[in-house]
Amino acid sequence: MRGFSMGLALAASLSLGCSEATPQQVSIHDPVLAKQNGQYFLYSTGPGITFYQSADLQHWTLAGRVFATEPDWATQVAPGFNGHLWAPDIFHFRGKYYLFYSVSAFGKNTSAIGVTVSQSLNPADAEYGWTDQGIVLQSVPERDLWNAIDPAVILDEAGEPWMSFGSFWAGLKLVKLDQSLTKVAQPEQWVTLAKANRPWQLADTEPGPAELEAPFIYQKEGYYYLFVSYGKCCRGKDSTYHMVVGRSKSLQGPYLDKDGKPMTEGGGTVLLKGTPDWPGLGHNSVYGMDGKDYLVFHAYEQADNGLQKLKITALDWQDGWPVVNPQNWLNYQSQLIQP
Repeated sequence: MRGFSMGLALAASLSLGCSEATPQQVSIHDPVLAKQNGQYFLYSTGPGITFYQSADLQHWTLAGRVFATEPDWATQVAPGFNGHLWAPDIFHFRGKYYLFYSVSAFGKNTSAIGVTVSQSLNPADAEYGWTDQGIVLQSVPERDLWNAIDPAVILDEAGEPWMSFGSFWAGLKLVKLDQSLTKVAQPEQWVTLAKANRPWQLADTEPGPAELEAPFIYQKEGYYYLFVSYGKCCRGKDSTYHMVVGRSKSLQGPYLDKDGKPMTEGGGTVLLKGTPDWPGLGHNSVYGMDGKDYLVFHAYEQADNGLQKLKITALDWQDGWPVVNPQNWLNYQSQLIQP
């Protein structure tokens, strides 16, 4: 299930502005969260999957990396693999923690989603220790017109696990997993969640101009909400990244925006766009925390030469749609605690 009880400390941290002495913030791409025994764990793109630990969701200590080196299969999938594992998702299921991650090369669909499993998130626990389960799903150029990155897992109403994923190419997908969460269920069940226009004459090996990625599905009061990042990430102050959303009564869609346009036809209601000070933001996750909902994402700060920073903000709802008070996310400022 999505949603972790994050405690009331987050609400207090969100009220902190930038009037105090500016601390070093957490510089992060593609953040996801989990909580265990009063401690919060933040996972991100980075060498071996970088992760941080916190007691209050504001003050973060760099806790290390999930992989000491890299999965032994990584270079077989992506010859251009540079040691960075991308876009993790953390999911608690049947007493274990499943960390999904992506192996890829930038702008290529020589990609795969893997998963590693641990009974604990805390390196201080005796039960801590990640055991890699290998490839869950792989995309192969010329064979597949989709990209196996940016995983996010959710259970349907029957308790069956599904994984959304994808970036550029022919759009974003949803696929059913088996109960082990380590492979695709049989017989295979696939759904297209969202896509954008792609020129027919474009080579299948090229990502193309269909700038969408990072699907994340969150269930709320009878609807499934599909959050997607549009635009270009990872370009610092030149990023055009922003978040859109659609909703559906069914996990498998179709997902429609406020105007009724399907996200499979380029639809998507804008949830959050950048500002002159924060020109791009996106790759979000969503969590329920003590009766409230929160949006977690990264944003590029103009004043820091476009460096990516962690953002956490309250997610409100109006007429069945998520909304964000801009002042909340602008005021949130993480603090990186040096060990």
